[in-house]
Amino acid sequence: MPPEPRLDLSALAGMAATVAREAGALLASRSTRAPATVTYKGAADMVTEIDRASEALIRRRFAELTPDIPVQGEEEGGRQDGLRWVVDPLDGTTNFVHGYPCYAVSIGLVDDTDPIIGVIFDPVRARCYTAWQGGGACCDGAPIRVSGTAEIGASLGVTGFPNSQREGADTFLAYVSRVLQATHGVRRSGSAAMDLAMLAEGCSDFFWEFGLSPWDTAAGAVLIREAGGTVTCLDGAPWHPGVRQILATNGALHAAVIALLRG
Repeated sequence: MPPEPRLDLSALAGMAATVAREAGALLASRSTRAPATVTYKGAADMVTEIDRASEALIRRRFAELTPDIPVQGEEEGGRQDGLRWVVDPLDGTTNFVHGYPCYAVSIGLVDDTDPIIGVIFDPVRARCYTAWQGGGACCDGAPIRVSGTAEIGASLGVTGFPNSQREGADTFLAYVSRVLQATHGVRRSGSAAMDLAMLAEGCSDFFWEFGLSPWDTAAGAVLIREAGGTVTCLDGAPWHPGVRQILATNGALHAAVIALLRG
């Protein structure tokens, strides 16, 4: 559905970018030392006090800037319908804990099931990706666009493995095997937000993953669509942030990637 007329998406996107940069600065300030505490939400699903501190900062700032819009965050939960900020305060926690330099702050504005603003901040490179419905996509103010790759054999795919990877490794690797044999290769960064941002920037051609949550994909989906790409489920069915899987492509390859993943 279209966004409510009362919303100034450009202004709200600017606020979200400011908050994302502040949270990213917090992450960057802590990236050179090991987190004081690491706990587990699953066998390989880590959370640190830095995840929580980043989300607390984001919640505090949105309470000041947009008090009428609630926050749904990875660590503290929140409203799952209506107009809300959908926040991943540290996407790529495993990377962060190990000192692997690929993680992000992801902030989306979602109206029921419709993502309408997406902001992803990369603290490692200090780059801010921003998009809103009907406003295009940019990185640090410069317009970005998905790639023009039109042949699957010339494409670069990206994927991620869900936190349940130990139970479903054979299934995930079967997809990887098919893609490896048909394309230039497969990359896996460990941050779905960064995967989607870089796809929107034209650095890769398609991305697929299972086991995702709304805060992993809400912001990135807006970036992809506004950069000229396509977002669906893996079989081409309509996607929304509550769906646990995603296929995002440059658009030109979408049908071919669906066929490839079907095997």
